[in-house]
Amino acid sequence: MLANLTVKEFLSKTAGSDPVPGGGSIAALNAAIAAALAEMVANLTIGKKKYEDKEEQMKQIAASANNYQKLFIYDIDADSDAYNKVFDAFKLPKETDEEKAERSRHIQEATKIAAEVPMEVARKAFAIMDIIEQVAEIGNQNAITDACVSMMTARSAVLGAILNVKINLSSLKDEVYVAQMKKECEQLEKAAIEREQELLNKVSQTL
Repeated sequence: MLANLTVKEFLSKTAGSDPVPGGGSIAALNAAIAAALAEMVANLTIGKKKYEDKEEQMKQIAASANNYQKLFIYDIDADSDAYNKVFDAFKLPKETDEEKAERSRHIQEATKIAAEVPMEVARKAFAIMDIIEQVAEIGNQNAITDACVSMMTARSAVLGAILNVKINLSSLKDEVYVAQMKKECEQLEKAAIEREQELLNKVSQTL
């Protein structure tokens, strides 16, 4: 599993000639890092006398961020697995009309999955922006820049995942499905960029 590799091993595998792990897995990794940073800020707030009134809220945030991190770690491999299924579908025989039809069906099904995996990463990465905003606003202010990096990384995860959604959508024949997914991609992309900029603007005024 990719998630079990060391940092050096993962980077080496990414840099290699194999197509996986690719951008989708990296987007999931970015999301996991964003969640981990948000959890760190919450943990740096817990137990501090200055933030006693935020203790329970920070504990809840830390637990939520940790759960998201686990989901994103799973997605690192899920994205690569989805790519491999598409690749396998293209290798199916295509000598007869029946084989061609079956091959096409498998390709379309696998490609839908390959679009759904990064879309789910984008959705969840956008969702953790709520958590990041909270730790940035009421968490330990000595770690405010860590919250900002978390937000920036989450935005990269959203945008990176969306790119991987779009490239798979370009191969799908289900026009209604494609239109719905593209609309959601546009909404998520716009909202993620705005959320990041709002936080960075606020913090830049205090540094």
